[in-house]
Amino acid sequence: MMKKFLLLVIGVFLIIFCLNGGALAKDNIRIGFSMALTGPFAPAAKGQMDAYLLWEELVNKNGGILVKEFGRRLPVKLVYYDDKSEAETAVKVYEKLITDDKVDLLFAPNSTTIHFAVFPIAEKYKAPIVGNTAASVKLRDLKSKYFWFVTATMADRQMRALVDLLISLKVKTVAVVNIQDIFPRENLEFLIPYLKGGGFEIVLQKDYPRGIRDMVTVLSEAKGKNPDAFIALSTPPDTFLTAAQIQEVGFNPKFFFQLIGAAAVAFGPRLGAATEGISTFGHWSPKAPWPGAKAFLDNYVAKFKVIPDYLNSTLAYVSCQIIEQAVERAGTLNWEKLSEVIAKEEFPTINGPIRFTGSENLQTPAMVLQWQKGEIEIIWPSEVATAKPLYPKPPWPKK
Repeated sequence: MMKKFLLLVIGVFLIIFCLNGGALAKDNIRIGFSMALTGPFAPAAKGQMDAYLLWEELVNKNGGILVKEFGRRLPVKLVYYDDKSEAETAVKVYEKLITDDKVDLLFAPNSTTIHFAVFPIAEKYKAPIVGNTAASVKLRDLKSKYFWFVTATMADRQMRALVDLLISLKVKTVAVVNIQDIFPRENLEFLIPYLKGGGFEIVLQKDYPRGIRDMVTVLSEAKGKNPDAFIALSTPPDTFLTAAQIQEVGFNPKFFFQLIGAAAVAFGPRLGAATEGISTFGHWSPKAPWPGAKAFLDNYVAKFKVIPDYLNSTLAYVSCQIIEQAVERAGTLNWEKLSEVIAKEEFPTINGPIRFTGSENLQTPAMVLQWQKGEIEIIWPSEVATAKPLYPKPPWPKK
């Protein structure tokens, strides 16, 4: 009788084990994504990639993520491929990650363009993705149940913050240039009406093509208009190019704003003292009173020997924090249950508390950042600022 009883117990155990998909045998949590390791997005993507790697290291040092479904902590393992900054390649990668690699979770790719491309994959497979290096009102308006955006840099909110700052600085004349790309053009759609509504004189509005290799003509034209503020709605390649050539043409506006790339990991080391007074967009600082903000900076510098991207690195790390907390709260890796938690709950992060309204993070205000003395400070809005705006911008350093 005892032998039969033991066999019965073993049989029941095996049935439960099989019904749970062999849960007790799971060794780790595999998290997949594509990344722009090469191509035009690669310089800005480095900060995002490094944030993912740092999060993986710190989580595993802590024993992994606690998953109640498995009754223990599981280490995480990143599974990623180079999408070459190509939307079509990223789509193929995410299909492979889900259907062939059968990863447990997904992280976001780099750039607004590639987020757009991957969006249908999340909908098709009902796969929760917390986006980070993307900010588009068009993505927001898609009203996804499986895609969320931690950034506060949606074009309408970001350009409103920028114009409010210019009003506070008593700027009168503005020159605006933009690259012909999705996110810069979307920002332009809001910027121009806001400037006109604020009574600014727009002395120049000009666009330029993707892949431009010489900004001298554009910058010389802007210099000739002698604006108080020069706003470059740029992407990383032309941001770096503009920051170098604006010095060559001797153009030093009182206020200089660049959109994407001025907070990138390589920007400070590349420009050195010439960063002083350059403004950009973002909404994070290690000086802000958010739990873990300073520790993130210290851990990042210790691992990579450079300061993090104040936008891409921090947004990427925040998205990791939200996924980690969602798994622990849901107690499972089930995508539907994770989606419910992400959609409804609030998450403490290194960028403050985040709760989604639809797919958007409305708790974090849009801000403006500025390089001051080799660091990036929040200069607007005043209630969260870590430093006062440097205006007018100082002269370029002598070479």
